[in-house]
Amino acid sequence: MITFDGVNKTYPDVQGRSAGSTPGHTTAVENLDLVIEPESFTVFVGPSGCGKTTSMRMINRMITPTSGVITVDGKNIADTDAVKLRRGIGYVIQSAGLLPHRTVVDNVATVPVLRGQTRRAARKEALSVLERVGLDPAFASRYPAQLSGGQQQRVGVARALAADPPILLMDEPFSAVDPVVREDLQTEMLRLQADLKKTIVFVTHDIDEAVRLGDHIAVFGPHGRLQQYDRPQTILASPATPFVAGFVGRDRGYRGLSFRSAQSVTMHPIDTATEDEVKRLRLDRGQWVLVVSSERRPLGWIDATGIEKVRDGFSLDESTAAGGSLFLEGGDLRQALDAAISSPSGIGVAVDSTGAAVGSVDAAEILEHLAVQRKSEDEERNRHHFEKDADR
Repeated sequence: MITFDGVNKTYPDVQGRSAGSTPGHTTAVENLDLVIEPESFTVFVGPSGCGKTTSMRMINRMITPTSGVITVDGKNIADTDAVKLRRGIGYVIQSAGLLPHRTVVDNVATVPVLRGQTRRAARKEALSVLERVGLDPAFASRYPAQLSGGQQQRVGVARALAADPPILLMDEPFSAVDPVVREDLQTEMLRLQADLKKTIVFVTHDIDEAVRLGDHIAVFGPHGRLQQYDRPQTILASPATPFVAGFVGRDRGYRGLSFRSAQSVTMHPIDTATEDEVKRLRLDRGQWVLVVSSERRPLGWIDATGIEKVRDGFSLDESTAAGGSLFLEGGDLRQALDAAISSPSGIGVAVDSTGAAVGSVDAAEILEHLAVQRKSEDEERNRHHFEKDADR
């Protein structure tokens, strides 16, 4: 468990007094009270300069609080040797922060060697951790400059996990990679946490990343003030302050669909055709069919115009429309709606773990389902309100 008890951090201000600060000082973190439970994934989120990174770096004493107490498992970190403390806490930063003159395996083995392991034992453990984070051991002998950005970040995570620390601090680790790689890394991080159950403190300025990764979110605002600390679904549904409401955005209701199961929407059979069957199809205008492989893996959507193109000699790739129309069976309602509204057919396709199509959802039906559900929730809320009034 990590606790912040009345923690403040101020810096001398050579320009005098700034807004929200004491005279002659700038406040980075103000009176922070926070309890981070063991094995939780807590995300610190907020705009630049809100104190989220400063708060995280005070946990491993990279930054010293001006006042207040931080404890880890009941022990005041101020009474713990800083080097010893840091060697028991994993740390991942943006752009990995790897040592450029060391190979991948030696980068990962760094902390175990510092903690007294032999180089051979540390390298053996490093190879195991590389596999755990989804990186082929064939990369072990390469240098950081020979890796892509996403691969470097995986190495950074592996290095932080190599000594098996109970706490992992992550300072905007995925912000420097492209969106596709970023989503892959987020998925990998969730898989690792489900397996390893570390106490993770993750810093980001991206509310979507916070909602996807965190089981708790701490929203920081101006002058380092904690605005709200709660589960992501609660923050989206009931922002505690106008600042939080503005930060999570007007589309917070849409983000909240991440916490509703797609299984609540009716799954329909889906019209499919293999590549060999396409030329024989007869479709009305506006009708779509999903072209699949022999393993039922989606290849793209085709309509009457596309069929005519195939008959005229165009390839299947030139005649179908892909769209982002797939979501994993058992996923959330946001994924299902994304799949449906980004599909040329207005239909989202559910796939199983092998990538085979197993059913479909309709965008219009999802929206209708949400409207009915919202009405039911409003009626339930009003019922509780009237019951409270009657009890007074």
